[in-house]
Amino acid sequence: MKALIRGATREKYVIEGDVGASTFVPWIERHGFKLGLKHVVCRGAAGRVEVEAEGFEEMLDALEVGCLLGPAEVWVESISRVRLTNR
Repeated sequence: MKALIRGATREKYVIEGDVGASTFVPWIERHGFKLGLKHVVCRGAAGRVEVEAEGFEEMLDALEVGCLLGPAEVWVESISRVRLTNR
């Protein structure tokens, strides 16, 4: 898949911790769209949420910081990020 925005990056995040609150995935999606990210896709499992998003590096960094800080119903222990190659 080619980047839709010139200079954009596509990344996958794996968020681990007490992240099972039903509000967390919709919160990530809203936060990502507010940051101007495209294709924010989330998949949740016990103790883990996987997120794929595309956008400028600075906004992808802001998504990571946002996930670490909020919402109050979750506790994020770690976030790992992997840059995805464009197809």
